[in-house]
Amino acid sequence: MLRPADRIIVALDVDSAARANALMDALAGHVGGFKIGKELFVTEGPEIVRRVVERGSRVFLDLKFHDIPNTAAGAVRAAARHSAWMVNVHASGGPAMLRAAADAAAEFGTSRPLVIAVTVLTSLDESDLRKIGLAGTPQKAALRLAKLAKENGLDGVVASAKEAAAIKRECGADFLVVSPGIRPAGADPGDQKRLSTPGNAAKNGCDYLVIGRPITLAPDPAAAADAIAAEIAEALGA
Repeated sequence: MLRPADRIIVALDVDSAARANALMDALAGHVGGFKIGKELFVTEGPEIVRRVVERGSRVFLDLKFHDIPNTAAGAVRAAARHSAWMVNVHASGGPAMLRAAADAAAEFGTSRPLVIAVTVLTSLDESDLRKIGLAGTPQKAALRLAKLAKENGLDGVVASAKEAAAIKRECGADFLVVSPGIRPAGADPGDQKRLSTPGNAAKNGCDYLVIGRPITLAPDPAAAADAIAAEIAEALGA
């Protein structure tokens, strides 16, 4: 069973390995892993993944692959060779791409990365979906894409905490829900629209919470992470 702190994945959305290292030093033992996204990956290259892994930390490689099946599969294999713990693709890439990504990960056996699918970005609301030609609420879209990911062999999805309970009901308790858009009460929402507090996200069934600025910009990142872990623990009755 996961410790509350293990559910926290800190987003290393920074522009240098030096800044990432400083955060990892401050947060060692306080969180469950680190997310490497586009800014840090493009700045430092794949080497940054290896460095984080060598420090003994789990890496969620958040590059959101979305391409033809062969290309997406090749990207997943590359992530696996760098020992990424978890990698994501866009669910909207379609069933063939999702299946190719899952099959590519399976080639690595017990050392394979988890492969999860991005459903609806937490920066989008229903109005945004209409503008890109998608009818219905974000929850309906996220649930539809989660089912597609499940049917094609993926381990879970990236989704707002607001959709987590419905996804768990439809896709099963073992189907992972990884949720960004997490903000402690009173925190600046930034560019997020579909937000949740850490406690509510845990109650709704989220397995992992991706949290960036509320931790990385805090005067004491470790204390901020510990406070969030305590809120998760209280919500779960741990």
